[in-house]
Amino acid sequence: MTRQELIQQIREKKSFLCVGLDTDLDKIPAHLLQTEDPIFEFNKAIIDATKDLCVAYKPNVAFYEALGPKGWESLKKTIDYIPSHCMTIADAKRGDIGNTSTYYAKTFFEYLNCDAVTVAPYMGEDSVTPFQEFKDKWVILLALTSNKGALDFQFTTDSSGEELYKKVLKKSSKWGSENNLMYVVGATRAEGIAEVRKIVPNHFFLVPGVGAQGGSLEDVAKYGWNDDCGLLVNASRSIIYAANTADFANEARKEALKLQEEMAQILTAKNF
Repeated sequence: MTRQELIQQIREKKSFLCVGLDTDLDKIPAHLLQTEDPIFEFNKAIIDATKDLCVAYKPNVAFYEALGPKGWESLKKTIDYIPSHCMTIADAKRGDIGNTSTYYAKTFFEYLNCDAVTVAPYMGEDSVTPFQEFKDKWVILLALTSNKGALDFQFTTDSSGEELYKKVLKKSSKWGSENNLMYVVGATRAEGIAEVRKIVPNHFFLVPGVGAQGGSLEDVAKYGWNDDCGLLVNASRSIIYAANTADFANEARKEALKLQEEMAQILTAKNF
């Protein structure tokens, strides 16, 4: 998916919602456990219920890897089922050097045919650029996360007083462009979003933390907006686990619709 195709989807759907498919066998409705592939059946129902309300889906790869070969089969079936007009993001947080990154990229871009993959920047440029050699594919680089442990490293300063996350942004922005590089920026650090936006004004942000984690959509738009919207706001648990009953998909749709309607108001207010 190209940048222009993504922007067009945002305009058409009046939405910049990404639905996270963090599918857990312990949390899905019990009746699905009797099916041949409970994970896929759950995901299929969620996708059917929300595909007109969101512009992206983000399976968290760990939930599938933990199930071994059957989990990988469920993941591939899920990604194949996602409509082509929605961006598919593999939340894998890979990052290694040389051929290792190349083969990670082949896994997610060729075998699974995802549009994007999340990557950790700690090992530097040669751990990221192999992912960028694939046409119309995206690297989504971890920049400023919302977890407690982010304070361990991301906000540490060098001798000039510059925080590490800002150094990562400035350096990594030279490895790609706004057409193949996005950044993960946590919604629960609203003012931090503004700092990131100053450094990378034209890039898209993947923003987790709205919904169950308590991040504010209004704040995300206030601090993270750019002329192309520049935001993919992810919600996972608050949507997919809205109910644990037979009508779970309808309840998931209701939660997705609430976010989409709020996003539509934001987009309208900004004449987008």
